[in-house]
Amino acid sequence: MLGNFRFHNPTRLYFGENALDFLDEELPKYGKTVQLIYGGGSIRKNGVYELVVAKLTENGKTIVEDGGVMPNPTVEKLREGIAIARQNKVDLLLAVGGGSCCDYAKAVSVSVHCDEDPWEKYYVRFEEPDCEIVPVGCVLTMAGTGSEMNAGSVITNHAQKLKIGHVFSDAVMPKFSLLNPRFTLSLPKRQMVAGIYDIFNHICEQYFSGEDDNTSDYIAEGLMRSVIHSSLIAVENPNDYEARSNIMWTATWALNTLIACGKSTDWMVHMLGQAAGAYTDATHGMTLAAVSLPYYRHILPYGLPKFVRFAKEVWGVCADGKTDGQIAAEGLEKMENWMKALGVSLSLRELGATEDMIEGMADATLILDGGYHVLTREEIVEIFKQSL
Repeated sequence: MLGNFRFHNPTRLYFGENALDFLDEELPKYGKTVQLIYGGGSIRKNGVYELVVAKLTENGKTIVEDGGVMPNPTVEKLREGIAIARQNKVDLLLAVGGGSCCDYAKAVSVSVHCDEDPWEKYYVRFEEPDCEIVPVGCVLTMAGTGSEMNAGSVITNHAQKLKIGHVFSDAVMPKFSLLNPRFTLSLPKRQMVAGIYDIFNHICEQYFSGEDDNTSDYIAEGLMRSVIHSSLIAVENPNDYEARSNIMWTATWALNTLIACGKSTDWMVHMLGQAAGAYTDATHGMTLAAVSLPYYRHILPYGLPKFVRFAKEVWGVCADGKTDGQIAAEGLEKMENWMKALGVSLSLRELGATEDMIEGMADATLILDGGYHVLTREEIVEIFKQSL
């Protein structure tokens, strides 16, 4: 049964090898000063920085640099970005990079004109902005988060050992995003596969929840099959443009709110992975990979029919002569084999987690109720133990 929903996504997307040219169409819509947001400097090495700066200069923009956004943007970095934006009275935040840069830009956008502490307002109380929002644009260089077409923003507070995401209202979504798959080709393989698993899990989080057997589920299954197919090609040949294009496009559709329509959505893998990330500062996609199988094996009995469907429709498991439990288990085995072929982390220990972190990670895990089973704290502890 399809639940009630509202769908609205205002982000304009430009996709393909000439996507950057559309900056000429977008930039005149905004004021003179642009805060150029990027990460550790990879865009300088691969030439994307020069291309973007040239476009900004051609359009008469004043550029304010805001580099050094880390893979897990911190509250300290957020406050630094807010100060830059306020001091320069910026008109547009242009994130050039992966999901972390996009997330960070959205966090800055709702905080520049906010009179309160943004961490407390947005990431503790989960309130919506009641102030002016600085517009955000994205030039994507890594596929994975879908942040280029959603209102999500994840920030890490190391002092409190918390990594928390806030999904804001539609008004916080990027005004435009430019997606050139060639900009992703220079990514190290480990980052590529972490992004691929992030995409896959975004789909799972919406698929394994609530109202089953609806149009959103059929779309989700097609997206999952697309990720699996293209990922295996990309792992063998990271420069395969078609595979990387399909991965990039699927990443956007995996989390632009479409397949959440009519679904309650789960998101417990993300809650577990983010809690682990707050303690280890490990790559987001890798923490998700490490906790996924223990979590799904734990909740499988509560959503058995859907896990059977997942095994048959996504992984091609033959049901002949098998019980539902055997079919579902085989589906997760095939998923595990695919994850091994990708080379993602299947253990939190290899990401830096230790037994003495488990209790703290459990305390840092937000418990949600959109999936097939609401976890207890004791179950969370056990899943973390299995994830080591």
